[in-house]
Amino acid sequence: VQLQASGGGLVQAGGSLRLSCAASGRAVSNNAMAWFRQAPGKEREFVATISWNAGSTTYTQSVKGRFTISRDNAKNTVYLQMNNLKPEDTAVYYCAASRRSYGSIFQNDHNYWGQGTQVTVSS
Repeated sequence: VQLQASGGGLVQAGGSLRLSCAASGRAVSNNAMAWFRQAPGKEREFVATISWNAGSTTYTQSVKGRFTISRDNAKNTVYLQMNNLKPEDTAVYYCAASRRSYGSIFQNDHNYWGQGTQVTVSS
């Protein structure tokens, strides 16, 4: 499975971005999918995850109410809608496919990773 993340960019605080993660090689419709991020000088951290059928989502506390993860299994694509962005959201965002059907916040549960897309939020 290859994952291609896109949609990052530079945005002012309070703005919005929509990240996409397109999977190729095989369908990921049976896999939970997730977004992680890594800010400069920090470890990569969990952001959001969605179950295989989109029936369950989980978010890290700092993005609840601002970010929405979704998926379109027909397009083999996962999205992260980010609203009301803050400077502390600045990071490289990575999408990942889980070995499981239901979401996990743990990086070790994900065996396929995209290359990352940069999100920069200016104050």
